[in-house]
Amino acid sequence: PYTGNGLLVGRCKTTLWVDMAHVDPKPYDLELKAVDACQPDDVLIAAAGGSMRSGIWGELLTTAAKNRGCVGAVVDGAIRDVAKIRAMNFPVYARSTCVYDSLNRQRVVDVDVPVEIDGVTFSPGCLVFADEDGVVVVPREAEADAIHRAWEKVHAENVVRDSIRAGMKAVDAFEKYGVL
Repeated sequence: PYTGNGLLVGRCKTTLWVDMAHVDPKPYDLELKAVDACQPDDVLIAAAGGSMRSGIWGELLTTAAKNRGCVGAVVDGAIRDVAKIRAMNFPVYARSTCVYDSLNRQRVVDVDVPVEIDGVTFSPGCLVFADEDGVVVVPREAEADAIHRAWEKVHAENVVRDSIRAGMKAVDAFEKYGVL
């Protein structure tokens, strides 16, 4: 995470980015439309193939997205204006930073389509979680089961943690509860 604290939870609003090396005939066209189409609780997903060619997310897109109810962004590439975004308390998870803007360097070529980041598919509307440990996307068809299993795991870990804090050895706790 470059900005924000704690847990980011929302629904994927996907954008697919490509590098370019020519004058863009319609600069910022689809990226602005995508931001303007954000709904409350959306997390904008910028699948840019890990490119460091430009900082594709910055203060102005953050302001516009936040005004639409977007709760954060996951950028498979670089961002800029980190201090200003941080001051807005808008969580952005990205690979790095770059001072250059995307004009004639990168552009959105598709919106609201399944995109891949490191071989993981992010589809529009899927549930996405992000924190300092990483980013997890949960497909809609697996959502209820995944949430149920996560709840069970957290509850079991709480029992184990309480037992260890009360003096139980870690080996004994694992033998008794089977959870680590």
